[in-house]
Amino acid sequence: MQEQLGLKNKNFEFTGKGWEYFRIWIVNLLLTIVTLGIYSAWAKVRRLQYFYRNTRLDGGSFEYHGTPMAILKGRLIAFGLLIGYNAAFEFDPMIGLAVGGLLALVMPWMLMRSLCFKLYNSSYRGLRFGFAGSSRGAYRAFLLYPLLAGLTLYLLAPLAHQRIKQYQFDNSRFGNTAFRFGASPRGFYILYLSALAVMVGSVLLAIALAMMLGSGASGPAGFAAGFMLAGPFLMLIMLVAMLVVTSLFSAYMQNLVWGNTELGPHRFFSQVSARRLLWVRVSNFIGIALTLGLFTPFAAVRMARLQLESMGLAISGDLSGFVADQQQQATAAGQEAAEMFDVDISF
Repeated sequence: MQEQLGLKNKNFEFTGKGWEYFRIWIVNLLLTIVTLGIYSAWAKVRRLQYFYRNTRLDGGSFEYHGTPMAILKGRLIAFGLLIGYNAAFEFDPMIGLAVGGLLALVMPWMLMRSLCFKLYNSSYRGLRFGFAGSSRGAYRAFLLYPLLAGLTLYLLAPLAHQRIKQYQFDNSRFGNTAFRFGASPRGFYILYLSALAVMVGSVLLAIALAMMLGSGASGPAGFAAGFMLAGPFLMLIMLVAMLVVTSLFSAYMQNLVWGNTELGPHRFFSQVSARRLLWVRVSNFIGIALTLGLFTPFAAVRMARLQLESMGLAISGDLSGFVADQQQQATAAGQEAAEMFDVDISF
């Protein structure tokens, strides 16, 4: 179908290697410990620069331009807000609740600023991304819909998730070209309900196993005895269920979101395999546990490779020409506007 439309598929490539990133990771870890966490801002920049630089599409690579001081300022602001909230709660719970409410009101604006910082400091082939979302839209996406989800006992949680993604993607741009997000709430509801069905089925299986083991005794005591005997099996069933559900959810969510995103005439696609994602997660966990954490950078590289190389762009025409056209249309106004986003407020 895409060939009939004149689209050429180009997959993302990830060229990072575990041992390369291990050297960056171990230095970041040691310096962060020695400086009591201050170096973590510089560590984040080095980490993002490595992963961006090793992400390629159609022969071009991505770059990260964020500065450690901007990230450090954002973290100091976040730390100050957290300390203020805890101090207010210790002084008087009512004051603490009031401060918490104020923080909740400020949070959407903070998240919007974080998106502005992240996208402006990301580039592909020298051309930066951007974010044009309004504060009003941020409060609708990050406050109104989550509140409605809570008030409806999370029946509207899939809708809230879809609205957040819609705000994030519809307001993102590459040069002067805006992204378009086409996933409907229906896809989110199907995904959430599927995950819920697997979890409910796992719980019912665990209860049935406990009843089987306790069938020799009658009454509540027999049922309790069954649960005691089935304890290890129940924990194993629930652990496997959680791994399966989170892997299914993560894989299909990435496919749903990116598979319904466009950039001008170009379309993204994503084909993450839930089975492969489950294998990478389990083997990463085992590797990290057996090496007392030293496998962490290798795990990060493996996960990045799986997620990125399962994605691509169905290109209409010539991507190089599209980027060159965007660069010609870019103005200095974008550079000046970036001064407004010199603080990375992320949590």
